[in-house]
Amino acid sequence: MRNHRKYYVTALFAIVLALSSIARAADNEVNLYSERQAFLIDPLLKAFTKETGIKVNLVYMKKGMLERLKLEDRNSPADAILTSDIGNLHNHAKAGLLQAVASKVLEHNIPANLRDPGGLWYGLTVRARVIYAHKDRAKPGEVTSYEDLARPEMAGRVCSRSGKHIYNISLLASIIAAKGREEALVWARGLKGSLARRPQGNDRSQVKAVFEGICDFALGNTYYMGKMATNEKEPEQKQWANSVNIIFPNQKDRGTHVNISGAGVTKYAKNKANAVKLIEYLSSDTAQKQYAMGNFEYPVRANIPLHPLVAGWGQFKADTVFLAAIAEQRTEASKIMDEVGFNQ
Repeated sequence: MRNHRKYYVTALFAIVLALSSIARAADNEVNLYSERQAFLIDPLLKAFTKETGIKVNLVYMKKGMLERLKLEDRNSPADAILTSDIGNLHNHAKAGLLQAVASKVLEHNIPANLRDPGGLWYGLTVRARVIYAHKDRAKPGEVTSYEDLARPEMAGRVCSRSGKHIYNISLLASIIAAKGREEALVWARGLKGSLARRPQGNDRSQVKAVFEGICDFALGNTYYMGKMATNEKEPEQKQWANSVNIIFPNQKDRGTHVNISGAGVTKYAKNKANAVKLIEYLSSDTAQKQYAMGNFEYPVRANIPLHPLVAGWGQFKADTVFLAAIAEQRTEASKIMDEVGFNQ
């Protein structure tokens, strides 16, 4: 048994070294690890290859990218990563898995609040965390802010996914960044008191719950509305989407919390120059238009037209706090969710 184990370890090591050697030799290639689904980004990658001649070797993983990069260490073939949410990007940077990139193209294309001040990661698409409100049971003007959801009179009227989910942690972290820990704690406790049921499901599940009459309001990301409203495989989701309006919270003060999907160059990238070219391309007019039309997200560039469905939701004021500042509060946000027993 020990001999077999030794053989497998040796074989695995040889494979890793071989992949590493291939990565070093591939001057016209770039190796991309992505937690964004292949069907979303494959058209972009093909367009990049057509324009530059650089082949993109895509490795998609639903989860575990950070752990894999840690395990592979300097032998990793990855040159760049793509992932969603500032929390994931921040975790990769904090773990020392990314390297700083200085690019005038990226600095020009991507607003300062949507990229790491040190150049470790760059936002490529934007999504807003909004309030879904039932068209009939929610009165006009009844809720206009995140804070309104935590009022005592809202008891039993709100649905949410897990408070520990990365989307809600980032939202709470944004409140800490804006108002301080104590007010954020009061808000989280109040929101828990407003829940109609124990936190469960994903963002779409919350809209379904509103449709079914379980609650009147729910928290969710904007692009899910687009996915539900155009879902031909599960047409019942169109009914869910049609039952709610989107409320962009806090338009009279700091603005609606926004988050990103983004990219970074790995610490041990063998094809760094190509990785930078890829990220620059993903911030270009061409790629930003494809992003906007493909997943109902907002482009990071204001000059890019929105998907007609997204444009129909109306313009909104976004919170412009640096996402890096929000990321720094995520640990505290997680502690608050535990402190108030949000998921219990």
